[in-house]
Amino acid sequence: MSANSIASVSDPITGLLIGQEIDAHIAPRPERIGLEGHYVRLEPLDPVKHADDLYDASHGSDKDSIWQYLFEAPFLDQASFRSHIELKAKSEDPLFYAIILKETGRAVGYATLMRIDTTHRVIEVGNIMYGTPLQKTPGATEVQYLLMRYVFDTLGYRRYEWKCNALNAPSRRAADRFGFSFEGIFRQHMIVRGRNRDTAWYSMLDSEWPSQKAAFENWLSPNNFEPSGQQKKRLNDFK
Repeated sequence: MSANSIASVSDPITGLLIGQEIDAHIAPRPERIGLEGHYVRLEPLDPVKHADDLYDASHGSDKDSIWQYLFEAPFLDQASFRSHIELKAKSEDPLFYAIILKETGRAVGYATLMRIDTTHRVIEVGNIMYGTPLQKTPGATEVQYLLMRYVFDTLGYRRYEWKCNALNAPSRRAADRFGFSFEGIFRQHMIVRGRNRDTAWYSMLDSEWPSQKAAFENWLSPNNFEPSGQQKKRLNDFK
């Protein structure tokens, strides 16, 4: 746990421990803007531009595993999926960003900034759907870096959260790899698609971001990849 998260002082009157005084300004809300990376680009979700690509990326032979831990099941057809994307594109919180693979120019997934608390400067990344072409690519990691950089460096939030089904082993491994700290399990937290969901909670603090940022940037450098696309060093090797 970061020392900043448990730092305290004694109240001069009561003698009891209290949190350190901090700048309590209000953070700006995330906007519908583009975030440009080397491998991917994030842009506001648009059903006209992105729905067909997203359906193709997420409804192949592995569609059941892609949607296993999401709040929606795979869609019956392209029309029903497009209707759903239309609703997502209108949402302010969660705020949806389409993930564009720059090599092809096609939308291959989406992610959101959500549970936006501008007063306490806390925000969550969630509703992450990675289609088949994005999985296990440098772009999959760059998505997370671009959102973290936007949240911490541009918007100035103090706390960035990651939550997932406690049974979702791939998501929990990703949280660890991306530098989040595990905070515990919220038991019987939700009912999702008719099943119990215990939720694993993770966070990253603004004080922890600079070292994580450096690790991401070193890992994402084209120099860290062989011509075949194989990484030379793991992300954790840079931490």
